[in-house]
Amino acid sequence: MTESRLAALLATGLVDRLDARDKRVLERRALLWGAGETPYPLDPRGWWFAVPGDAHEGIFEALGLHDRFPVTLYEGEDVERRPWRSGAVPVFVTPELDGWRLVFGNLDSAIGVDWDEWMDAVKRLSAHCGEAQMFFMDDVGGSDIWVVAERGRIRRRYAAESDPEWVGRPLPWEQLPASAAEFEEFDPDDEEAAGVPGEAGAADACVHLSLDPTAIGPHTDVRGHGWLALTEPGVGHEGLGA
Repeated sequence: MTESRLAALLATGLVDRLDARDKRVLERRALLWGAGETPYPLDPRGWWFAVPGDAHEGIFEALGLHDRFPVTLYEGEDVERRPWRSGAVPVFVTPELDGWRLVFGNLDSAIGVDWDEWMDAVKRLSAHCGEAQMFFMDDVGGSDIWVVAERGRIRRRYAAESDPEWVGRPLPWEQLPASAAEFEEFDPDDEEAAGVPGEAGAADACVHLSLDPTAIGPHTDVRGHGWLALTEPGVGHEGLGA
């Protein structure tokens, strides 16, 4: 199984002592094994980021992720079930999927659970990657959030628990209610101003903005490999394969 192969590589911690040549071998391994996988729906546990596939290098600096290890889609998608130690938890950066890379798993530890921490994270991602999106859906708590940020600023945001709140002008694909006409004079540079109301929640927005993780399948174009990266530097990967 793919999982047992990954466990064998990580369990001893030897991968943390490999030289540059050996690390290139591990990248080729992830590419070869990944090429044999058929894409399938992912479950990011209701919270994920999306960035353009060719801008993925900015993810690690923007979110403070370290010591990345190349993995396939199958190896990384169960990231929240992996053990962790010494405060360093793994986060999964997917291979490129239809032109986008998703980031999910243990984000509460990597980023935090406060509103300002969430918004700062998506702004940083967009500053490093040119564009970034955040999606958050909590069926139990009733939260439904999606954010589009470009070059360090929020362009469009929807946030709802009871009464929905909007920031920014609607995007071309959005369906707008008749009441949106009264917001014609909205200033898009004022992030605190009330935005033009739309009708799309996160489940619809991700389809139009990047991709729906739950709709990934054999039709999805997969390029490259993914990474498991840690929230603290120098801790090493030993034990992550347990």
